[in-house]
Amino acid sequence: MRVLVVEDDPSIAQSVVDAVENLGWIAEHTDSGSVAIDWISEKPFDCVVLDLGLPDVDGDEVVRRSREHSDVPIIVASARPDEADRILALELGADDYLVKPFGIRELIARIR
Repeated sequence: MRVLVVEDDPSIAQSVVDAVENLGWIAEHTDSGSVAIDWISEKPFDCVVLDLGLPDVDGDEVVRRSREHSDVPIIVASARPDEADRILALELGADDYLVKPFGIRELIARIR
């Protein structure tokens, strides 16, 4: 399984990458929404774990633009707890939404 981790917090990103790789899966990481959009259109990922608060392109825009050319499952992992944020991400095409802080075992279960 190939998982793209799009996260600008280095400690969270490393935790997710480590958990994915400990299962024998392949993890790629970027902290850039624009890079994520490019990679999703160019590389075969089985799942994307996406933060919404990215420094260059908001995660909602990453979801919207990714859905123009890919149906890869996208799990949003965000510090935005409001129902409106969850609904917007899901309506734009996200498949799931976790609010930070989240348990790494729950995230892995959702990826599976």
